[in-house]
Amino acid sequence: MSRTVRALLAAVVFVIAAALLGALVGAADLNPWGIVATLLDRIPLVHLDTGLTPLEQNILLQIRLPRVVLALLVGGLLAIAGAGYQGVFRNPLVDAGMLGSSAGAGLTATIAIVFLGGFGGLGGSVVPVAAFAGSLAGVAVSWFASGGRETTTLLLSGVAVGMFLTAAQAYLMQRESQDLQQVYAWMLGSMAAASWTQVTEALPYAAVSILILLVHSRRLDVLALGDDEARSLGLNAGRTRLIVIAAASLAAATAVAVSGLIGFVGIVVPHVARRLGGPSYALAVPLSLLIGAGFLGLADTVARTALSPAELPIGVVTAVVGAPVFVVILRRSQAVRE
Repeated sequence: MSRTVRALLAAVVFVIAAALLGALVGAADLNPWGIVATLLDRIPLVHLDTGLTPLEQNILLQIRLPRVVLALLVGGLLAIAGAGYQGVFRNPLVDAGMLGSSAGAGLTATIAIVFLGGFGGLGGSVVPVAAFAGSLAGVAVSWFASGGRETTTLLLSGVAVGMFLTAAQAYLMQRESQDLQQVYAWMLGSMAAASWTQVTEALPYAAVSILILLVHSRRLDVLALGDDEARSLGLNAGRTRLIVIAAASLAAATAVAVSGLIGFVGIVVPHVARRLGGPSYALAVPLSLLIGAGFLGLADTVARTALSPAELPIGVVTAVVGAPVFVVILRRSQAVRE
């Protein structure tokens, strides 16, 4: 069995295990066999006695399961977006936050919370839309500010735009201090409001962005050789870079819209994928999708059970795991340059 097949199989098993654990564990004490039987009972031509009451089935199917699915989807989107950005910039320390995506989402979400009544008012339905639009707008401003030129200029432009948007958000939060708790709760990320409606609304954008990034994964390997070499091999480097950045930004924006800001997934997971499957983005991109889904699924399970009945922000869990790994990545990157 080749290394590629082994890596993909391991990643698939990881996702299935994370999803199953998320379904089995929760505040409500549901019978494990009843949970498995209920899930199997949803397969066509399979009919099982679940042993769960209607209320318990409703808890599983309408509360716990959509949260598990949404966590897997968001984790996969954040990780594959990070892999796309890192492939374009040829830098393992890049993610959506460095192009103004997170800052744009944070500012527009804060505006919705402050001026539209927060999650208890009209802002509750507008915040995801505002975050989605703000995330894409932040990247678009960074792109146009850089003139769409070389990746270094774009990255510096993204950092500058992000700092400006973050400053604007900080000013707004200082003026409207009564809304700080809601803003901070959103900024730390949460799956508490997960529903099948959120899953179905996010799926079309997720499908488009994931498909584009998977199709262009091999072209990222060509981009890694440099623009001149890519051009000699018949690849339009500028157009490929624009398409990948647009797709990665769409993936990140979709994730942010339904979960808030969740850090470290986009940086750490692609690095793990490359360690597992090798440096080729043709494998690292799909591996990032799978590993990111499993990682955030596990992180959300920890977030909702570690302090039960209270709940940790999922961003806290990813930071506890991701920050040490990020330091290791940084030190290894410095060692390679030296």
